[in-house]
Amino acid sequence: MFKGLGGLGDMAKMMKSAQELQTKMAQMQEDLNSVLVTGESGAGLVKATATAKGELKGLDIDPSIFNGDDKEVVEDLILAAIKDAQAKAAEKAQEEMAALTEAMGLPKDIKLPF
Repeated sequence: MFKGLGGLGDMAKMMKSAQELQTKMAQMQEDLNSVLVTGESGAGLVKATATAKGELKGLDIDPSIFNGDDKEVVEDLILAAIKDAQAKAAEKAQEEMAALTEAMGLPKDIKLPF
C-alpha cells in the first residue's frame, strides 16, 4: 500500500546530500582565499603570488631586470607572471572542486554550480 513512498526517502536523501554539498562548496570557496599559488616568468625573474581564487597578493621582481631600455620587456614579464599565477589559481580551484565532488560521490569532472 505504501510502496511508492520509497521514492520520497530517496528524495530526502538527495536533498540532504545537496545541502551537504552546498555547505562543503561554501567552505571550499572560503579556503581558496587562503591557498596561495605563484606564477613565474623570465626563468623566475618575475614572480606573482595570487590566491587560488585569482586575487593578486604579491609581486616579486628581480632588480637585475631594471634597465631603462628594457621597459617593455619588464612589462611583458610582469604580465606573463600574473597570467601564470591566474592560470595556476584556476587549476588549483578546479583540483579542489574535483576532490570535493569526488568525496561526495559525484563524478570528479562534474561542472558545479550548474
